[in-house]
Amino acid sequence: MSFRNRVSLRDAMRGIIEEPLLQMVPKSFDYIGDVAIISIPPELEAYKDTIASKLLSMRGNTRAVLNKVSKLEGEHRVADFELLFGESTETIHRENGYIYKLDVKRVFFNPRLYSERGRIASKITPGEHIIIPFAGVGPFVLPAAGKGAKVYAVEINPDACACLKENIRINRLEGQVTVIQEDFRKLFQPEKVFQIFNPSKASEKPETGKNDENNENCTFDRAIVPIPYGMDLFLERILKFVRTGGYIHFYTFKAESQISELIEDYKEMGLEVEFYRRTGNVAPSISRWVFDLIKK
Repeated sequence: MSFRNRVSLRDAMRGIIEEPLLQMVPKSFDYIGDVAIISIPPELEAYKDTIASKLLSMRGNTRAVLNKVSKLEGEHRVADFELLFGESTETIHRENGYIYKLDVKRVFFNPRLYSERGRIASKITPGEHIIIPFAGVGPFVLPAAGKGAKVYAVEINPDACACLKENIRINRLEGQVTVIQEDFRKLFQPEKVFQIFNPSKASEKPETGKNDENNENCTFDRAIVPIPYGMDLFLERILKFVRTGGYIHFYTFKAESQISELIEDYKEMGLEVEFYRRTGNVAPSISRWVFDLIKK
């Protein structure tokens, strides 16, 4: 989970790092399992080892300290890390009663959304059919499957898919989840959707002119869509595969001043905004927002 000590890291470094450099020390950092992750600015290059040592002293079971040196990049959504302490970036992370085995350097995982993922799981009922693109190692997938839903998890990163399959096994959720290693832009071609949801007829093709979005075998009760930055247009694609009355939990990155207009846009798309809230800040004036939408 996201780690915010009663004494911040900046306060802990007081007297070790002089002003004004002290103000550049991050106030918070994250834990994924027993791996601490921090973003140390270049101005504090000379203090990296000292900061890592301090992190180790603030939580006794820390096994590795990583310095995040780039933002998420590429279609696999992974960042570059510098290993400041430890020998391995593999870890076991526990969240909301589920176990996640992952390699922090190879896959994307945001521990700060743990309460949000618990909120979404609380809304799921047994028997639902749910699609989750950008599924990663399964932080939205496992809780949904654990509630008795049939989940289709889409992820392009082969390392994340391998982790997800292992996490499904570890949490004894085999049979509840179908893992699809695919680029979402290719997945929603009609023929591919038909094959995925009609595996016994995979060699067949949909009838000419048949609209798969109206095929009950290709519609979902719920979609959980934690899109990367800048992919809002994907909402229109996923809508085609959610039944009328179904839910879409859509995550987007916006300034607060954009929210009113965004709500109007959703209404014009035939969506009812049941709930929305900020789920974290990602840049000055830009936050991650979740919208619980109902397809009308």
